[in-house]
Amino acid sequence: MKRERKRLDKWHPVRAHWRIAGGFAIATLVGALLLSLPLASKAGHWIDYSTALFTATSACCVTGLTIVDTGTTFSPFGQAVIIALIQLGGLGIMTFSTFLLVLVGRRLSIRDEFIISSSLGNIGVKGLSSLLRYALAMTLLLEIAGAAILTWRYITNGYTTGKAIYYGLFHAISAFCNAGFSLHQNSLAPFAHDYIYLLTVSLLTLCGGLGFLVLYNLSTFRFWKRNRRTRGRISLHTRIVIKMSLLLIFSAAAIFYCTEYHNAFHGMSPFKRIASSLFHAITVRTTGFTTIPFENFSAIGRSLSLNLALIGGAPGSTAGGIKVTTVAVLILTIRAMMRGHIETEIGGRTISRIVVRQAMVVFILTIFTITLLFNFLLLIETPPLAANNTELLLTEVVSAFSTVGFSLQVSPILSVAGRITIVIAMLIGRLGPLAATLFIGTRDVGQHIYYPEEEVIVG
Repeated sequence: MKRERKRLDKWHPVRAHWRIAGGFAIATLVGALLLSLPLASKAGHWIDYSTALFTATSACCVTGLTIVDTGTTFSPFGQAVIIALIQLGGLGIMTFSTFLLVLVGRRLSIRDEFIISSSLGNIGVKGLSSLLRYALAMTLLLEIAGAAILTWRYITNGYTTGKAIYYGLFHAISAFCNAGFSLHQNSLAPFAHDYIYLLTVSLLTLCGGLGFLVLYNLSTFRFWKRNRRTRGRISLHTRIVIKMSLLLIFSAAAIFYCTEYHNAFHGMSPFKRIASSLFHAITVRTTGFTTIPFENFSAIGRSLSLNLALIGGAPGSTAGGIKVTTVAVLILTIRAMMRGHIETEIGGRTISRIVVRQAMVVFILTIFTITLLFNFLLLIETPPLAANNTELLLTEVVSAFSTVGFSLQVSPILSVAGRITIVIAMLIGRLGPLAATLFIGTRDVGQHIYYPEEEVIVG
């Protein structure tokens, strides 16, 4: 009995989360050691360990921030280590966070299988093993399909077959895992005119940012059937993620089109302005891929990018940020308060108060953490950098915490302490929101003592 209880306790979300954090730490340290070897350098010399650690953390946390150029600094061995860390980090966070967020402290039982099935909007998933198999199969399918299209585009643009396959696979994995790493010096600028290439990267980015729960729900929904019992159901989670994602993409694209018309998009044709607006509205929220240097954007364009990065993608995805569902719950809660409603409602469903608390705590902790890290950078960096380039430091912190990767090129000039701060920001941003959600979700039960209420004036 004790042995069985001990075995089941291993699946407790909080304990499992610490195992995930430990796995990320080990992968990062081993990856940094491999990247520091002369074999990983094109020049054949040892790479500074702080540089290797920064790159390994960025890859494992699927962030995309770099302090050296990936394509010209690292050898094929070093690039292989980076893409392996990206795949490990992306697939690991998607599978384990999906499972933990669905089960939130429950044991694997028939009831749990029903909970998983209900969350996915279909009864086809039966437990953890089925979910993990689906996650792996979906990842490989999308990455291989994306790599095939990108390889074709590389061959069309004059690359040799071997190099085209290598580049296509690297960028397909980087896009689906929302990592933002590129073997080109200016991100995806060389393919700014190749709309098939950009569309492929955008679709891979979107799929990676939606998460397995949404992808599975959509792939198993038989929309052509009239019988509701046999066609499945689009879950509330999926509906919120899809609606919020589309709202953010098209509204951000419209704002980018207006604000960057005479700035970053100056001299472009109307069609290319629209394509560039949509591409950056998609990638700036999750991957950080760009076809135009981020510093070319206007102040309002950069500010909008920071806000989009802070929101991020969906829970259980490779994207960072506070997640689109968190923002949706906060907006719906504000709407309910303005209407004088006690409960937060949407689409004929009530969102539990625990979920509302989770959204509030994740948002508050995110703002607090970013503010703390930003002020620490202001304190430790040299006076000229801190005094004259506060926007650079804030952009770097938000980008690192949101695991996006766009930058104003301040990472290479940071001190060692500054780089370590950004490394901490990436790790907290990757695992922090999930940890907060799990701690709240598993500690909201078992309260039997309630104290008398008393009013406190706020606002």
